[in-house]
Amino acid sequence: MWRRRQFRPRAPPYSWSIPMSTIAFIGLGNMGGPMAANLVKAGHAVRGADLSAASREAAAAQGVSVAENAADIVAEADVIITMLPNGKLVLGVWEQILPLAKPGALFIDSSTIDVASARKAHDMAAAAGMTALDAPVSGGVGGAAAGTLTFMVGGAKDAFDAGRPVLDIMGGKIVHCGDAGAGQAAKICNNMILGVSMIGVCEAFAMGEKLGLSHQALFDVASTSSGQCWSITSYCPVPGPVPTSPANNDYKPGFAVDLMLKDLKLSQEAASASGAATPLGAAAAALYERFAAAGFGGADFSGIINFLRDGKH
Repeated sequence: MWRRRQFRPRAPPYSWSIPMSTIAFIGLGNMGGPMAANLVKAGHAVRGADLSAASREAAAAQGVSVAENAADIVAEADVIITMLPNGKLVLGVWEQILPLAKPGALFIDSSTIDVASARKAHDMAAAAGMTALDAPVSGGVGGAAAGTLTFMVGGAKDAFDAGRPVLDIMGGKIVHCGDAGAGQAAKICNNMILGVSMIGVCEAFAMGEKLGLSHQALFDVASTSSGQCWSITSYCPVPGPVPTSPANNDYKPGFAVDLMLKDLKLSQEAASASGAATPLGAAAAALYERFAAAGFGGADFSGIINFLRDGKH
C-alpha cells in the first residue's frame, strides 16, 4: 500500500552548523582583510584592528567592526586571529592582549614567522591559560578572497579540532602538521621549495630562448614530463602558456619578491638553528636578495627571470 513519505528537511551545509562566534582579527591588510570578510559572510561577529586607516576602512565596508588598537577588540572574543608581518610584532601583540582575553579563548596566528617565535607564542598562551595554533597560509590574496587558502597548522589536537570550523571558512585545505611550530616549519619548507623551483624554471626558460626554443614548446614538454612543477604549470614565468600568471601582467604580484625573500631568510634561519644543509635554499635566498636590492622588491617573484636573463645576478 502506498504511503506518503514523511518530509525531512535536508541538513544544512557543514559551515551553517558552526556555532556563531565573536572573532577578533588583528591585521587587516591584503591577506587579513579578505579573510576577516569571509568570516563575516559566514555569520560571525568580527571585530578587527589595524594601524592602517585604509585597511580599517576596507574591512569596515565588508562588515567588520573596526578599531585601531588590538586591546579594544579582544575582551569578548571566542577566537583571536593575528595576521602580522613578523614574529616580533606577533609576540608584542600577544603579550598585550593575552591578559585581556576571556578565559578559554583560542589564539590563532596566521602570520608567516620564524619557528622559534611561533613556539614562544604557544608558551605565552599556555602560561595565560589559553589554547593556541600557529596556522600560516598559502594561496595569496586571491585565495584569501575566495576562501580557498591552504592552512598549515601546528598545535595540540584538541586546539586544532576547536579551530578547524573557523579555518574551514577561510581555507580550502586544512592540514594539521604537528605540535607547536609545526605549521610554520611546513610553511617555510614549502616556500623554500617554491623559491628554488622558480629559479630553476626561470633558468631553463632563459636557456631555452638562447637555444631557439619557443616558450610554448618548452612548456608543452616540461609541464607534462619529469620537469613538471607548480612554478611551470600554474605560475609559468614567461608570457603566454599560463594566461593567469603574473608574467602576462607585467609581473605585478601575485607574490612579491620581498615576501619570497622574507620566507627564504626564515628558511635559512631555521636551517642554521637545526643544523640542516640547504645549499640550494641559501643560493635562492642570495639571488632574491640581489633582485630585491636592484629595486624589484615589489614585483612578482617570478620576474626574477628578467634578472637571470640579463645576466645581472
